[in-house]
Amino acid sequence: MSEKLSHVETIKTNSDGLRGTLKESLNDNHTGGLRADDEVLVKFHGMYVQDDRDRRAERAEKKLDKLYSFMLRLRIPGGTITAPQWLAAHSISEQYGTGTLKITTRQTLQLHGLLKHQLRPTIQAFNLAELDSIAACGDVNRNVITSAHPQVSPLHQQVYGYADKISALLLPKTQSYYEIWIDGEKIYERSQEADPLYEDRYLPRKFKIAVAIPPSNDVDVFANDLGLIAIIKNNELKGFNIVVGGGMATTHGNPDTYSRLGTILGFTDTEEKTLKAVYEVATIQRDFGNRSDRKFSRLKYTIDKMTVEGFRDELERRIGFTLLPEQPYEFTERTDRYGWQQNYEGKWYYTLFVENGVIKPYQKQLLYEVAKLNASNFIFTGNQNLILGEINAENKPVIQSLISKYSIEDKDSALRKNSMACVALPTCPLALAEAQRYLPELVTKIEPYLEKYNLENEEIVIRMTGCPNGCGRPYVAELGFVGTAPGQYNFMLGGDRFGERLNKVYKEKLNEEEILSEVDNLLNLYVNERTPGETLGDFGNRKFFVQNN
Repeated sequence: MSEKLSHVETIKTNSDGLRGTLKESLNDNHTGGLRADDEVLVKFHGMYVQDDRDRRAERAEKKLDKLYSFMLRLRIPGGTITAPQWLAAHSISEQYGTGTLKITTRQTLQLHGLLKHQLRPTIQAFNLAELDSIAACGDVNRNVITSAHPQVSPLHQQVYGYADKISALLLPKTQSYYEIWIDGEKIYERSQEADPLYEDRYLPRKFKIAVAIPPSNDVDVFANDLGLIAIIKNNELKGFNIVVGGGMATTHGNPDTYSRLGTILGFTDTEEKTLKAVYEVATIQRDFGNRSDRKFSRLKYTIDKMTVEGFRDELERRIGFTLLPEQPYEFTERTDRYGWQQNYEGKWYYTLFVENGVIKPYQKQLLYEVAKLNASNFIFTGNQNLILGEINAENKPVIQSLISKYSIEDKDSALRKNSMACVALPTCPLALAEAQRYLPELVTKIEPYLEKYNLENEEIVIRMTGCPNGCGRPYVAELGFVGTAPGQYNFMLGGDRFGERLNKVYKEKLNEEEILSEVDNLLNLYVNERTPGETLGDFGNRKFFVQNN
């Protein structure tokens, strides 16, 4: 007997290729929101319906509708855009929404605060700049990310190309995006939009892919549904280790939900085999994923239900070849390479620290002036920072002068530069606590303890999310904080520095005073009991978890 499908599954299959009644919802002037079913479908077009939770009570008291707005997320495989495209994003953000550009943990840009009547002109303006938001959200493959800094490898450009190829391979075939947002005309009959990958069901849940280039794991490859680890020998790309089943989200109070790091299934040695494996991993998730309970619908649960061996067998049956044995690799870094760096071609790159991805007004003005020079591209990193890239030697001095003009200096602590937070309040409907607005303040309060123990230069990875969904990847941090209630967090400890080991709950439901007390105690133990070269995450794991087993 088949399981009962969730309501979201019914919405998808009845949506007429993700069209639903979006046109009617957009023309409804009685509310700033959308019809309930269309709130689900608009995600596939790269948008979330949100409201300002800070003002809910005030508006409810006045018998007013929620203060609805929309978040729009672009699809930028590999996170690189041109200077003209940056100028377009700058202009669009000034005209629509809050004016703020936000870099996400998936190497793309988000605009917040868009009103319903602004959606079409915003998307049309991005379309003119050859940017779109197709499949940036929803139960499909989302923005494909890859190691950001070209200095990582001379083969960076070759590996980066896989992000585009995979994104195109897994893009939904429906033309509803263009029909609803661009020109209003139906381009094809539905029969001409046949989609052998997504069919009319799409995937059971969101699907995330990352491509890592060792020695850098800046993409947190093991936290993704599907990961590719580039194997490079003698300056030649030999292929990829295939990683499946990573995922961060859990649910408080539900022990059957869990974070999981991806498992390496094997190795593919040609582009054709790699892309075939990627495609068929998605089809297995389509066919075997849980469609009745969305809490258990990510690929990690599908794999654990099938077993890793069963999943590999099914994948090899579908791809028609046997995966080769895993190839050796090593990750030795996860942070971004800040400041000026030069690649093997002599091109210059400048990495700008953008705290939690929120581009500050003075940074935005700097980037606008740099973009007007048309002397660089713009690369978003998986750590929510921005690289000005492909800069010729003759253009470096003028860009440096602009950096100096806006007092962009490398003065932030190592802890701050290794921090990450999700958006959380006031716009995320799932947030239980603050994250993006609070983590900078918490880091400021932790920094004196680092000075106290002479740890200011320690590259400690700290991350915070407002709920257990883990959008800021707190479960692969050395210091992780997961919101449980306003002003209250679970303190996660024992993750390694390079994203290859999950952390565990160290203390539950702490307020700020308790967090700072625990951090003080932890750092004191660390400096007195650590072994030579031991990182804070490794120490925490050894001290509080391994010894107790």
